[in-house]
Formats: sequence, C-alpha cells, structure tokens
Amino acid sequence: MKIKLLIATEDSDYAEHLSNVLTEKYSETFEVSVCSSSERLRGLLASGRHDAALLEQSFTSAVNLDSTLLPLMLIDESEIVSESGLKHIRKYQRVSAIVGNVLENYAEVSTGISSYSADKAKITAVWSPSGGSGKTTVALAFAAHKILSGKQSVYLSLENFSSASAYFQEVTGKSISKVFEKLDSNVQMFLMGIRQQDSGSGISYFCGPENYDDMNILTADDIETLVGACAAGIDELIVDMSSQCDERVKKVFSLADTVLIVCDPSNASQGKLRQFINQHNVFGQIRDKAVLVNNKGTKKAETYTGKSIQLPLVQSADPISVFKTLSGGNFDW
Repeated sequence: MKIKLLIATEDSDYAEHLSNVLTEKYSETFEVSVCSSSERLRGLLASGRHDAALLEQSFTSAVNLDSTLLPLMLIDESEIVSESGLKHIRKYQRVSAIVGNVLENYAEVSTGISSYSADKAKITAVWSPSGGSGKTTVALAFAAHKILSGKQSVYLSLENFSSASAYFQEVTGKSISKVFEKLDSNVQMFLMGIRQQDSGSGISYFCGPENYDDMNILTADDIETLVGACAAGIDELIVDMSSQCDERVKKVFSLADTVLIVCDPSNASQGKLRQFINQHNVFGQIRDKAVLVNNKGTKKAETYTGKSIQLPLVQSADPISVFKTLSGGNFDW
C-alpha cells in the first residue's frame, strides 16, 4: 500500500519538479496527485481520502482537510506564516529531506497502519568474538557487494559507538536514537524517514546514536522490532554488531538468514574464535547458517569444517578504499 500524497501549489514549475522526482525515485512509497487551484483541490479531496497533503498557505484555509490524515503546510522561508495549527515543511530544500519529513510526521499519526509490503529482506548478521578483526569493514564490503549485484542494501549498526563517519563520505541527518523513542509506533515509517544513502557506494544507512546509553538500553525485544522494521520492503539488511554475545546479539542471530563470523590472523582473534566454536553453545545453534570470514589475509583454520570465505589483505589506511576494494571480491561460500 502506497501513501496517497496530495500536493497543492500555485507554482507549476515547482509542482512538476517535485512530482517528477517523487514519481521517479519514490514510486514504491507515494501515489502523487497535484493541483494548482482551490477548486481542483476541493474536487480531489471530495473524491477520496488522502493520507498526506503538502499545501501552500493560500490553500489551507480554502478547503476542509478533515479527510486528510496528515495535512502539512508547504512554506517559503521568507513567508509570514499565520497560525493554522498545521506543521510546516520548508518548500525549497532537497526532495529527499522533504520525503524524510513527510514520512516522520506520517509515522506519528499512522500507528498501526502498514504502508509497505510485508516482504522482508534477507538478513545477514556480521559478528566477531574479538574487536579489531575488521568486522565493520566486512559488513560494508558485503553490503556494497550486494549493491553491485543489483540488490538494495541497508546497513544497520548496533554498535554502541558508531563508526559510520569513517566509512561514509557524508554523515548527515537525524540520529537513529529518534527511532528508539518511537518503538511502539510505526517504526517502519520512521526508519524510512531518517535513512540516508551513501553517494559513493549506494549503501543505505542510519546515523549513529546520540550517545552510548541510547543503544545500550535497548532490550532483545526492542532489537527484534528494530531489525524487523529495517528489513521491510528491501532486498538485503546487513546488521553489524558489537563483539559480545549477550541476549541482544543472540536475538539478531535468531533473526538472521546468515551469520558472518569475522576473524583476523592475530593470536587473540584466533584464540577467541576457537573458544566460541568449541565451548559456546550458541555456535551450535547457528552452525548451519554460520560462515567464517577469514579477513586480512587470514588462512582458513584447519579445525573449522563449515562454510568459509577468504578475504585478502588490502594495504590501505583509508577504510572507504578498503571496503570498496573488498566489495568486488569473492563472497561466495
């Protein structure tokens, strides 16, 4: 089900530009109608219910908006705005920002309403028993690899301290912490509203939490809600997790179709990996979907008989260059 969006503006050039971009880039999200007169607007409103409307100020007092779930006033920065009780959206800004604002506001008024397909992404969890193994680099390389094969990939970091700024050229937008406050509402819509896309790799991602505690207080049930909402309506969800094995990590393991376990050549990494495989009952639960990722040129452990892949050592201090180089490699197992 798409969001029925009505745009009412006297600026025909702006209306054409906005509707064209929405139709071309957000066709799976919006069904757009445009009008430039109060008479035409009244006719559209009378013909059926609209989920959301973007209206210039001159239209807001000329029609009855009771049949519109989310009426929003479209304003110019130089405009003197009268008191109408409607939320405002700035007219001249990036269309992606307008879309984000509409989705966030719609999420607040549409609790219990599903506006997207029930189709779920393939979920790949990326984890390591040791820090410094290159887990995040592998997660992003895998996400970029899927994009190269024509898939829509979304990267979700569940680490307390996000490293997105080291891997993406522009990290702007609202923190994922905003979603944590709305887990009992239309989470799917909120996530759509704040999701960013890296122009260099095509990976979609979320800006990190505002502080450590925001991620730390999430329960396993919260994680299940978050992951499920992120996975809706896309092809691939790659979940990057911290190097521990608490209830939240176990929950992601249970939701994942594949678990990539990353190791590097260091003695610490190899030792912790052996402990996890040989002594931890969680490995027995995920054995059938676990894939060992031998990173940084690591040779496959002879004692490991399951599925595995080998990634080369990329000699570069630039993390963006490293994950993009690895994305073109072999991720078959």
